[in-house]
Amino acid sequence: MRCKFISAERAKDNTARLCELFGISRSGFYAWRSRPASRRAREGVVLLDHIQTEFEASHRSYGRSRIVEELRELGFKVGHTRIGRLMRENGVKAVRTRKYKCTTNSNHSYGFAANLLDQNFVASKPYEKWSVDISYIQTRKGWLYLAVVLDLHSRCIVGWAVSDRMKRDLP
Repeated sequence: MRCKFISAERAKDNTARLCELFGISRSGFYAWRSRPASRRAREGVVLLDHIQTEFEASHRSYGRSRIVEELRELGFKVGHTRIGRLMRENGVKAVRTRKYKCTTNSNHSYGFAANLLDQNFVASKPYEKWSVDISYIQTRKGWLYLAVVLDLHSRCIVGWAVSDRMKRDLP
């Protein structure tokens, strides 16, 4: 770590002075620069290549745990900590999405109201046409159901109701 910093800052400051500040001999610093990468560092480059390949194959959805599973299936002996560090250092981060939750059941035998507006949402005078809709709001204590009545002429909310259960009388 110290040698990497010195290598990065050499252009701004004297190498001998930086080595002295960090308690490293100049010959040790130059030996570090000419030394080949360690076996672990070379393995890290290979692992990073496999990590990025598996990450892209999963459409950027696999996190550390799944990447570790995939690498172990390929025969690598890796741990969560190392893979997590390699992913973090190289900006490999899973995109988290929520599962789609269907809240409407259209396949039922109950009756339904006729479409009186026929997609004509323009009203010429107030209180001529109203529209009603129900929204689902997830809270820490469960779902809340909000029914809103909208005047289509003024676009003002005429009335609303909230309930913890979707009942027939809510709208």
